[in-house]
Amino acid sequence: MAQLRQEVEPGEVGLDAKALDRLDQHFAHYVDDGRLPGYLVSVARGGRVAHLTTYGHRDIAAGLPVEPDTLWRIYSMTKPVTAVAALLLVEEGRLSLDDPVGRHLPVFAEPRVYVSGSGAEVRTRPADGPILIRHLLTHTAGLTFGFYYSHPVDALYRDAHLESSVPPGADLAETVDVYASLPLQFEPGTQWNYSVASNVLGRVIEVVSGQPLDEFFAERIFRPLGMADAGLHITPEQAPRLSELYGETDDGGIAPIPGLPLRGRPRFLSGSGGMAATAHDYHRFMEMLRRGGELDGTRLLSPGTLALMTSNHLPGGADLRSFGAPAHQEPGNEGVGFGFNVSVVIDPSRTLAPTGLGAYGWSGVATTTFWVDPSRDLTVQFMTQVRPKTLKVFPELKRLVHEAVAG
Repeated sequence: MAQLRQEVEPGEVGLDAKALDRLDQHFAHYVDDGRLPGYLVSVARGGRVAHLTTYGHRDIAAGLPVEPDTLWRIYSMTKPVTAVAALLLVEEGRLSLDDPVGRHLPVFAEPRVYVSGSGAEVRTRPADGPILIRHLLTHTAGLTFGFYYSHPVDALYRDAHLESSVPPGADLAETVDVYASLPLQFEPGTQWNYSVASNVLGRVIEVVSGQPLDEFFAERIFRPLGMADAGLHITPEQAPRLSELYGETDDGGIAPIPGLPLRGRPRFLSGSGGMAATAHDYHRFMEMLRRGGELDGTRLLSPGTLALMTSNHLPGGADLRSFGAPAHQEPGNEGVGFGFNVSVVIDPSRTLAPTGLGAYGWSGVATTTFWVDPSRDLTVQFMTQVRPKTLKVFPELKRLVHEAVAG
């Protein structure tokens, strides 16, 4: 069992130790005030971990501390892994970015687009063109989530029991069939809307590879990169290290969320948000990205493919605010484009939090996040387990890390 460890003093790689202490104190206050159960943060430069802090508890009631080998539900930080899995198949010539999704999943062969109305009165029309694999990777396919309340198609997802993106008891194939039965919000390629697209992409990976998604991840990504604990479920041996999941309460505190143990192989294998991993696991994944698709002599992707994944693919250099569907037209999306399942900073002068040009990464709904900043050779991850209502720690984290970069 590998653990993440600090490898070098901050000053040796141009980081300010006092600024990193301020970062630790800032988030320790969140724990001490009962807003976070505990956290892990790591900052690496040039691939060497220069700052690693654990604080608080992975399970408050049991008195179990956060440790370097704690397992975290990383939710949507699964999506970049799914993108890498799809790009492996692209490089092998078994999949193309411009393949119609319907070529691999016939239920998507004739997509329809929303026109007007709501509920049973919804009017649709045939889409002008197919959904492409690249639309799934960039969340421009016209798909959505049921938990949005900004469009009549969102309500259709809820009517189809997709509040949590999967109908009760369904597997991945059955769930994707339900998605395909619903209209698209918009013509593929014409807007950005964060959605269930990565679940559809996960099913494409299964069909093209002939393997269940968890087996493909393990064989082609986790084992080659030495991500020993990463997976789409938790084994009995791992269970004592899994963090409890909490939710933010109306008074700003936190309380456990029952019923999400991740133990036992799930029926539904989610390429959108199904992974659990340790900080060591995700550090290995980030390092592969930072090094252009290779780690310790194992190459997963070519440098060109990795560069394609981490470049902005929104048309005309648009950002998420200008190209996003109404639910995403918020100030935090200014200056940020989108690659293949990662956000990409395209204008640091307009971002809500300071970050280098070309920095890319993504976050999870339980307040986990990562980013790679090529301009400063920096990789950062933050792990905790709180599903927030008002809690917003990522801009503060980015500001504090930015202040620590001394040279």
